[in-house]
Parts: sequence; C-alpha cells; structure tokens
Amino acid sequence: MRPARASRAPLGALRAIVRRRIRATRFLLTVSVARQTVTLWEKSKPSADSKRKRKGSAPAYEFRGRYVASTSRFGMGQKIDSNRTPLGLHQVARKIGGDQPEGTVFKARVPIGTLADMPNATIVHRILWLAGLEQGLNRGGDVDTFRRYIYIHGFGDESTLGRPMSCGCVHLAAADLLPLYDLVPTGTLVWVGRR
Repeated sequence: MRPARASRAPLGALRAIVRRRIRATRFLLTVSVARQTVTLWEKSKPSADSKRKRKGSAPAYEFRGRYVASTSRFGMGQKIDSNRTPLGLHQVARKIGGDQPEGTVFKARVPIGTLADMPNATIVHRILWLAGLEQGLNRGGDVDTFRRYIYIHGFGDESTLGRPMSCGCVHLAAADLLPLYDLVPTGTLVWVGRR
C-alpha cells in the first residue's frame, strides 16, 4: 500500500538533495508557501530493502510534525532587498538565542530586550539563520540567502501566522519554534517550495 502523499517529503526537496549531491541530514524542514506551513521530517531508519537502493537515490523521510507559519507578504523571490521569501534548498547555518529566555527580542541577532516590553517586536525567541545551497538560485551574488539575513524565527504578533505577513523570513509561534530549535542541529536541510 502506498503511503498518503501528506506523509512523504516533497519531491522537489528530495530531487534537489540528489541533484546537488548533498548529504541528507537526520532532519529535514520543508516550508510550503502555498500552505503557510513548516513541516518537520526525520530520516527513515535503513531497512534491508533500502540498503539495496542504488547510490544517489533520494533519501526517505518520515513525517514528524507540521506547524503554522508565515512567509513574505511580498511573495517569493531570491534578490537581495526584495523582502521576498527565497525558494530552494537551504541549510540551518547558525542558531542564535539558545542561551536566552523565551521572549527575548533580537536586533541584528543581538538581544535588546523582551517581548513584554516590546510586544510588536519582529524577531523574537530564537533564530535559525539559513544559507542557500543552490549556486545562482539562493547562494552567491545578489541572491544569497545568508547575506539577505533570512531566518526562521519567532514574531511578536502570532495572530499573523497562517498568512503571508513577513518581510522574507519564515515566522513560527514560540510553542513550535522553541522545541524545533532545540531539536534540529546546525546543518539541517531546509527546503522552501511553492507548494
């Protein structure tokens, strides 16, 4: 019996991993712009059948959780200063804020106060700073995700989740972001796709 489509990692993500010859990480995060969600996947344990798979085939991931998110209100795009959410394969390049209490507000990745004092803060709780892995699409030149400061992070007004409201980053609720931050290591692959 074939598993339901919702329980399989997006084909675009798997193809990008194989095409770019990137080593699959234990966890994979996929961002759906159309659905305004972030999905957590974990690499399947190898079975006897999967060990026989040819080298270069797509890794298998199992569904672990789905979270309501918010991507850019300006749509999708790669260019610097566009305020758009970049597409393609990325990785978590840096994790920021793990040593800070929940509700910490950041500016330029430095703690500057708390959400209690700044309820409309735009970067709160934790930061997963993304780096693009696809040269010319989201890496290098004027399309470099890392140089654009694209993050997965918390946001002061969580009522905006579920619809495009960011300025390029991916917003998550504190209740989802904090355990996700603790779970996924630096280097974790992140796929941002239209669907």
